[in-house]
Amino acid sequence: MKGQLLLVQFALLSAAPAVAQRSFPEIHPDRTVTFQVKAPGATNVMISLEASTSKKMERDEQGLWQLTIGPLTPNVYAYSVWIDGIRMADLGSPAVKPEPMPLSSMFEVPADKPQIFDFVSSVPHGTVRLHDYDSRSLGKVRRMRVYTPPGYDQNPRARYPLLVLLHGGFDTEATWTEYGRAHFILDNLLASRRATPMVVVMVDGFATRAQGTNSSDDPSGTRTAFEDDLLNDAIPFVESHYRITPGRENRAITGLSMGGGQALTIGLTHIDRFAWIGGMSASVSKQDLMLGEVLRAPKDANKRLKLLWLSCGRSDGLMKGNIQMNDALRAADVRHTFVPIDGGHDWTVWRHALEEFLPLVFAERK
Repeated sequence: MKGQLLLVQFALLSAAPAVAQRSFPEIHPDRTVTFQVKAPGATNVMISLEASTSKKMERDEQGLWQLTIGPLTPNVYAYSVWIDGIRMADLGSPAVKPEPMPLSSMFEVPADKPQIFDFVSSVPHGTVRLHDYDSRSLGKVRRMRVYTPPGYDQNPRARYPLLVLLHGGFDTEATWTEYGRAHFILDNLLASRRATPMVVVMVDGFATRAQGTNSSDDPSGTRTAFEDDLLNDAIPFVESHYRITPGRENRAITGLSMGGGQALTIGLTHIDRFAWIGGMSASVSKQDLMLGEVLRAPKDANKRLKLLWLSCGRSDGLMKGNIQMNDALRAADVRHTFVPIDGGHDWTVWRHALEEFLPLVFAERK
């Protein structure tokens, strides 16, 4: 299998000069998209788009495989190439989606006018900074991204609330900006005065402790490694390096899929730290843990929570669990919002969900 993969990679790399005059994927004016891969020794080459079913490519006499799909709705898409059952990113494209094991590439089908996730030159833009930080909880160095809103550097006395934004199971801390374009979404919302200026931290949701490492305030090791890192290392790092307004009323947490489950679990079991909590297409397998505290004391939860917000794609496989969570919260009279969105378990849904969520967070500060 490894030998086959190397041969496939070599074939793709050697194809680069042959297709250099045209850029693939090729986006046509009618919003159809053409993919092309050179793999003369392959017997089956397919393209999978986001979470959709793979589509077979057609081979010509030169060993070029080609497929045209669409038209597609204007958006940013991820896709993978499958060559004889081996999945990989498109080595002919430099736009690789940030993933723990990069297997997807990216392309954009543009709209006639700027969308909420587009870079718009006429609006002020925030800054995304990269940091390495020492995680004592994990016994290792970790990486994070921090967004600061427009004007942050020009207003040294201004302080801002903090949003923790978590990624999904096929992403990294870079995906919310490089693919999700969260920073452009917030820039555009701020420009139209639909959101509150905030600092946003994005951290790696995959966390393991170095051997022999444990938290000093959690000697039994009952907290998850990620929870420990986030609460005891990542957030304190941001608070010590950025001008963050203190207090739980100025802390929010949300995420998508795996990150949505992490956000709900950590947020709802730490209402003493977060007043604004959301989950997008959240994995809710730990629903009993997530809801234990708020269901035991719903009146207290309603008093302390500024926002509890859930969303999910209508055709998402996780919709059933999210509906059950919505029903449990409703039955206990816990104040919350549940927003079904057309679509499945993919980024076209999550960009829209973030656009819906951000105007509600820290709304009292507007």
